[in-house]
Amino acid sequence: MRMIVALPLLALAACQVTKDDANDSVTVEYNQDVAENGLEDAANLAGNVAATVSNDVQEAADKVENTDIDVDVNTNAN
Repeated sequence: MRMIVALPLLALAACQVTKDDANDSVTVEYNQDVAENGLEDAANLAGNVAATVSNDVQEAADKVENTDIDVDVNTNAN
């Protein structure tokens, strides 16, 4: 979900702004290659984060599975 929030920022990063003071003009160009590379990098990062979280969850689950709990229920105690 947070990736959707980052998409406009990636699109903005792909824009190249050129200011020409002699002609008093500003040119904005959109570079599709830069945008695609940015999206690919973001997707790779998201995949790496997901893998790390998955590994951490698996390690926590393994620790829980290997936990022994001794319960002493003494029904004869006063």
